[in-house]
Amino acid sequence: MKYAVDRIEDNIAVLENITTKEKKEVELTSLPSEVHEKAILMEEKGIFKIDTIEEENRKKILREKMERLKKLKNN
Repeated sequence: MKYAVDRIEDNIAVLENITTKEKKEVELTSLPSEVHEKAILMEEKGIFKIDTIEEENRKKILREKMERLKKLKNN
């Protein structure tokens, strides 16, 4: 399963399932030390890993959408 880190509060990370949009809370100690808000995590057998490739792909898509919106606004 893949999750986006919605937010981090105290020692808890709120994760959003990318497919179902369900949210769950996970203790930071269960996540990689470099976890940050908006990171993409992959969970396999209860172990979380940061998916940097998916994170970069999602950032690229958002940048492209923003550029298209700017062009539409300027026309």
